[in-house]
Amino acid sequence: MLVGLMVSAIVFMVACGGFGGEPAEDQADGGNGEGNGGQEEGPDLSSPPEIEGDVVSEGEESTIRFGIGLAESSPQYISVEYFRDILEERTDGRISVDIFPNSQVGDDNEMMDGLQSGTLEMTYPSTSPAATIVPELAVFDLPFLFPSRESAYEVLDSEIGQEMLDSFEGTGIKALYFTENGYRQLTNSQTEIQGPDDVGGLRVRVMENEVQLSIWNALGANPTPMAFGEVFSAMEQGVVDGQENPWSTILTSNFAEVQQYGAETRHVYTPFMIMISQGFWDGLSPEDQEIVQEAAEQSGDYERMISEEYDEYSKEQLAEQGMEISELDEQQLAEFQDATEPVYDEWAPRIGEDLVQDIQDMVDEVEGQ
Repeated sequence: MLVGLMVSAIVFMVACGGFGGEPAEDQADGGNGEGNGGQEEGPDLSSPPEIEGDVVSEGEESTIRFGIGLAESSPQYISVEYFRDILEERTDGRISVDIFPNSQVGDDNEMMDGLQSGTLEMTYPSTSPAATIVPELAVFDLPFLFPSRESAYEVLDSEIGQEMLDSFEGTGIKALYFTENGYRQLTNSQTEIQGPDDVGGLRVRVMENEVQLSIWNALGANPTPMAFGEVFSAMEQGVVDGQENPWSTILTSNFAEVQQYGAETRHVYTPFMIMISQGFWDGLSPEDQEIVQEAAEQSGDYERMISEEYDEYSKEQLAEQGMEISELDEQQLAEFQDATEPVYDEWAPRIGEDLVQDIQDMVDEVEGQ
């Protein structure tokens, strides 16, 4: 009900010019809480592929309200625009898509609640909050699980990944596809990070996620769970010393204004998930379901591609803005891995030791180990 009221309020405000083009401050995790990082010109991203596939003109008309956590400059938003274009072209305009960025209709958990209650049709959360519904997704919070994007994609697109998507059956949510939030990096206002010892004692904001708490406890930090919308002000006021997110989020959230140091720790690779309300999905014809599924996969693949492009651009921009970024070598990263090994001892039995081992075996095969 809450999400439905928020959607109505947003529609009213947009119609009245109430947002005035200003970004919202409260974001889902991985969002862009403080705007677009002051960038007047964005990165030179790849264009989306040409839209292909049969057009189904006959059928019911409907509108999809699609809520996301990130801002209009993000790869996530750009890919949802592509999803909208695919859907509208392939249904001859019968199915339209209204995009609500900047967590305008709630954070990740609230938007997933909206899918279950039928007050929102689609959303695009990280796997971390989605693990409250499908606990096995917590495997993606384990540290240093994926050495490369290639091994991450191999797992996400495998039978293991499909089984996780299928695990939402009966929850009121249908999970359509995995895309990319990205590698999480550490920033702080206190000290240059060259190894785990430098993390000791830092007050680090973390997601409201138990595996993440275990990671930073293992590193000797003082982890502070906090909603993303509170992070900038908490760092500005000295409540916390630092945080961890992908470079693109760090840039578009203006964190360089309150964070002097960055370290390319790549400690966790976080996927996004494209989700749709099960009730809405069930009301679609089989032909429209096929189009929606294909649009999710095509736009998701596009998001993965431009996410990597945006990541490199973001790191460069942060350095230009004055953030001192440490690019850790293999030995330094190995020290972080060794320090966080107890997280596996604690969580593998709870997540599922067979699942963790199967993923590690697949990763080793891709990486040639």
